[in-house]
Amino acid sequence: MKNNVSVRKLARCAVVAALYVVLCMALQPLSYGAVQVRVAEALCLLPVFGAEYIAGVVLGCFLANLLGSTIVDVVLGTLATLLACVVTYKLRNVRIGGLAILIGTVLGLLLGVCAALHRGKFLDGFCTVFSIVGVCVPSYVFLIFLQYNFSYKVSFFPYFFDSSRFLFSAILPALSLSLFTMSTIARFTRNEMVEVIDSDYVRLAESKGMEGGLLIRRHVLRNALVPIVTVLAPLIVDLLTGALVVEKIYGINGIGKLMVDAIAGEGVDYNYVLALGILYSSLYIGMMLAVDILYGILDPRIRVSAKGEA
Repeated sequence: MKNNVSVRKLARCAVVAALYVVLCMALQPLSYGAVQVRVAEALCLLPVFGAEYIAGVVLGCFLANLLGSTIVDVVLGTLATLLACVVTYKLRNVRIGGLAILIGTVLGLLLGVCAALHRGKFLDGFCTVFSIVGVCVPSYVFLIFLQYNFSYKVSFFPYFFDSSRFLFSAILPALSLSLFTMSTIARFTRNEMVEVIDSDYVRLAESKGMEGGLLIRRHVLRNALVPIVTVLAPLIVDLLTGALVVEKIYGINGIGKLMVDAIAGEGVDYNYVLALGILYSSLYIGMMLAVDILYGILDPRIRVSAKGEA
C-alpha cells in the first residue's frame, strides 16, 4: 500500500515537472529574457494540496531554466521558485484566498492585455463591460448565483464547503472572490497598456523594427506593471484575510469568520481581535514593502532617481 502511494506521488511530481517545462517552451517569448512573465509559475500554488508538489515544480523550473536560460536563472531562478513553493506550503491554510488571487490576477492580466491590443474592437468593449460589472456586483451575490446554477440545479459542485473534497469545494468561493480582483486588474492593465503603447519610446522601438511579443514584453507590459502591482497588493491582503459574507454563505471557517465570532460572541475575545488585527497589519505592511522592492525591479528609472537623490 505504501509503495502504491509513493508511486502515485512520484507520478504526480513527474507530471507537474513536465507541465512546467511544456508551458515554458510553448510560451518561450514570455518565459525567458530580462523580464519574464512565466505562466508556469502559477504551479507554485500546487503545494497547498501537498508537500510532494514542491519537488515537481522545482524540478520543472530547473529543467526549463537549463534548456533555455542562463546559469544565473538556473541557480537563482530555481531557488526563488523553491522559496515560493515552500512559502505556499506553509500558508496552505489560506488556500481559497490563494486560488482567488491566482485566478483573478492571471485572468485579469490576460483580459487587460487582450483589450489593450484590440483597442476599439469587440474584445475591448467586452473587457470594459466585464470590469464595470465585476466591480459593481458584490462577491457574495456572484457566489449565490454560482451556487444556484452549479450546486442546486446541476449538482456539480457541493452546496457548502467540504474539506474532504477541497478542490471541488474551493472552486465556487474562489471564483466569486476573484471577480473583483479580476475586474480591477483587467481595467488597470488595459488603461496602463494603452497609455504606454501611445508613448514615444514604444513608437521609437516600432520604427526600429521591434514588434510582436518582444515589444509587448520588453517595453509595454513591463512599464504598465508598476501601477498594477500597486493596486494588486492590498487586494491580495484582503483575499488572504478572508471575505466575511462569502465565508458565512459557503460555511468556510476563515479568518473573517473568526474575527466576527470573536466580536459578536457572548463576550468580546480581545485576544483574538488584537491578534487578527496585528496579522492583518503585518500582512499589509509586508506587502507594501514587497511592492516598493518590485518598483525598482520593474522600472530601473526609480533606482537611478533614488541614487541621484542620495
